[in-house]
Amino acid sequence: MARPSRNLPNHEAGSTWPDERLDDAPSEVARQLALNLRTAMGRRSTRGVRAATGVDHTTVADILKGTTWPDLNTIARLEHGLGVDLWPAGVAREHQVEDDQG
Repeated sequence: MARPSRNLPNHEAGSTWPDERLDDAPSEVARQLALNLRTAMGRRSTRGVRAATGVDHTTVADILKGTTWPDLNTIARLEHGLGVDLWPAGVAREHQVEDDQG
């Protein structure tokens, strides 16, 4: 059975990606991960990140644009190569609490 299709992380944001908070918890996690990656890159280009991490520069660009869902292997390689934590811990749980209180 094929995996069901899902929206891209930036589907709610459009041109405001990744600068505006999203209501969808998974998309918000992806958004914050993209922001963390952008910060961790500093002045490096996507090709510079590729050299440091082994993650293809087009994948890095797609994460930054919100046009792909990065898998755990990709996130781990980015974190290891850049020497930072990118995963936004607690974001999905915070969304659940906010949804329950709303």
